[in-house]
Amino acid sequence: MIYNSFARVYSELMDDSLYARWADYVQKQAPEAKSLLDVACGTGDLTIELAGNYQVTGTDLSEEMLKIAEEKATTNNVDIPFIQSNMMDLYDFKKYDVITCFDDSICYLNGEEELEVAFNQTFEHLNEGGFYLFDAHSLYQMDEVFPGYMFNHKSGDSAFMWSSFEGEYPHSIEHELTFFDWNEKIGGYSVNTEIHHERTYPIETFVDILKETGFKNISISADFGKSDVLKDSNRWFFSAQK
Repeated sequence: MIYNSFARVYSELMDDSLYARWADYVQKQAPEAKSLLDVACGTGDLTIELAGNYQVTGTDLSEEMLKIAEEKATTNNVDIPFIQSNMMDLYDFKKYDVITCFDDSICYLNGEEELEVAFNQTFEHLNEGGFYLFDAHSLYQMDEVFPGYMFNHKSGDSAFMWSSFEGEYPHSIEHELTFFDWNEKIGGYSVNTEIHHERTYPIETFVDILKETGFKNISISADFGKSDVLKDSNRWFFSAQK
């Protein structure tokens, strides 16, 4: 999954108000930090938002996402390096005061071993005392909300269908994304489908791996850091320090 087709409609589907809330969470967790790496930055909206307070770099696995991010940065007159990479492979990056990974991107990792690799890569690329800030789907979101979820979206000559099903592993989900684009040559719609796999874990699993990696001062919250974790919290927010 590299968001090939989804990149075109991602910005349309996202609630723009969320970026300011993520940025506010970062600012409250690391107000004195200078440099920041935004991992899984997508189309760059949050990266651009963060550029007001930090010297930022954005990275994502999807080339299509990064192309859009670069266009948005140019439109907003912001100079941001956008570099393609996997969150488990940050070897060519320098060290930062903050590394972020939001919008539940950590849930796209396939299993605890990949989670360990990603956490280790993050740890190695943080300055001493630096912060790792990320969020993840809660068990409630994955087990109760997503199964059977459906969403349809139409824009111009394109349409998009999203259906979610229970995944292969505990606390996992499969999102089937189908895109319909009008094709003048055939006088009909071209159809493309992507399957996105997401997986989450109990909070204790995330915390244990963070501690084993070497992180300290670990805190977990909900509602962008504004509330404690509740049984029906949709998203968990993690803050950990090197």
